[in-house]
Amino acid sequence: EDIYESPSPTEPDTEEEVIFNRILKINKDSSQYLQEGDIAPRRSRSAINCRYCNWPQSSDGIVRVPYVLDPTYEESHINGIHDAMAEFEALTCIKFVKRKTERDYLSIKSADGCWSNYGRVGGGQTVSVMKGGCMWKGIIQHELDHALGFLHEHSRSDRDKHVKIMWEYISPADRPDFKKFENSNNLGLPYDYSSVMHYGPYTFTNTTGKATIVPIPDESVQIGQRQGLSNLDVAKINKLYNCSRCSTILDAASGSLRSANHPRNYSDNTNCVWLIRTRSRKISLHFQAFELQTTRGCQGDYVKVYDGSSKSSAVLMDKTCGSKLPNDIVASSNLMLIEFVTDGAGTASGFEAIFTSGRSENKESGKEKQSFNVTASVTSMVERE
Repeated sequence: EDIYESPSPTEPDTEEEVIFNRILKINKDSSQYLQEGDIAPRRSRSAINCRYCNWPQSSDGIVRVPYVLDPTYEESHINGIHDAMAEFEALTCIKFVKRKTERDYLSIKSADGCWSNYGRVGGGQTVSVMKGGCMWKGIIQHELDHALGFLHEHSRSDRDKHVKIMWEYISPADRPDFKKFENSNNLGLPYDYSSVMHYGPYTFTNTTGKATIVPIPDESVQIGQRQGLSNLDVAKINKLYNCSRCSTILDAASGSLRSANHPRNYSDNTNCVWLIRTRSRKISLHFQAFELQTTRGCQGDYVKVYDGSSKSSAVLMDKTCGSKLPNDIVASSNLMLIEFVTDGAGTASGFEAIFTSGRSENKESGKEKQSFNVTASVTSMVERE
């Protein structure tokens, strides 16, 4: 029996199974008719014809998506859903807000399986996050991303340049789930093998050990996601919703981050975040250089560090400026958010820091360390376009 006990939503995901395989295992017992494994068909037009189904942007640039939660959810489920939402909020202009009287909203409920509508369909639309198996951050984010207007990555019009579909290992009944959409909106951004929206390599295989999706030209490239939103997932949300957020995800076991232009002076009027999200517990952050303009209460330029993935998480280091190296900082989990804000009244050389996490080795070769100058962040593509 493929039964998943949901872990505590605060526990880092240590299993190597990709998100989408979990979704399919849960959904095989669902009575809901689903396309591509987890998309509920549209009531009127075809499931994948979404031209006017983005959520509206407010005058302040924030895209507020109202939602209601199933009353049968317990506190751990609610916390898990809020944690998944918090990463969208920290990294993009999307803000999930409790519904008041809005006509269009997400009804997040424990129905039969993990599935969602595609884009805003009008009225109360179901996002099914079943208590008995969908309570993983990456699964919740996958279904919310569908509701924001995103299809599976391998459905892109240009997918045949990046993956080969092995039709001989896909049963005829499952072949429609590998449909390619010729007019997909790729937003001018690269194909993302590590998208939270990508199928895993063995999705719908009819022959054990035979992959249905093979990356080309390099078959060894990992596809599918295990943890949550990728940098390109974030870039796509920000581009679709016309949002100029400065945000970067760091998901290797160790790496570094620095203010833009460091050791040269940073720019005025910036607001950048780095989300460190490792596969193990206890992230440690060590500053190697620190030179920010000093203001009273550090209200002008500052670095602030949170013990989690959102600005509503507990504060590990409050607003800090000046030239004294901060003490090392240790998070209580596998998530840490670093915020860097500058005003328009002068600059300095900024900061550089390294992070490490509790795991002794990273299984994913080539991802042992990550280094991100904020100007190199993939999300800066959004601002250059």
